[in-house]
Amino acid sequence: MSNKILIVASNGGHLVQLLRLQKAFEAFDVILVSTSETPPSNVTVSKYYQVHDSNFDDKFGLFITAIHTARVILQVRPKVVISTGAAPGLFCILWNRLMGRKAIWIDSIANTETLSLSGKIAKRLTKHCYSQWEHVASQNGVGYIGAII
Repeated sequence: MSNKILIVASNGGHLVQLLRLQKAFEAFDVILVSTSETPPSNVTVSKYYQVHDSNFDDKFGLFITAIHTARVILQVRPKVVISTGAAPGLFCILWNRLMGRKAIWIDSIANTETLSLSGKIAKRLTKHCYSQWEHVASQNGVGYIGAII
């Protein structure tokens, strides 16, 4: 089994939070998936994939994101997917779980009162679903380890 991990986040705050975990990924072959045209300059990854950015209000966009992320999962075949959101991360988690592989969802710290819609779906897809707020974690039956930021 390879030691490839796929880290996935939409551009912006989701990506900033995910990249704060870089030291935890040092022993792995890290592949980054995001929605920006180029990878951030402050990250070292073995490969970068850009996928379509979409949200739940854009059904056609979600379809495109689903196709892009499925292609990435089939090409990379990561041991684990780790995501801080949003739709691209959720799709990568879905596809990886359907292949019988592990996935970790870390809900954005911006969700201070409840899990995001993607987080609520991720909770059904993986037992490794976390909130960065202790009270949100306990109210939603997900894990809490601490906050990234």
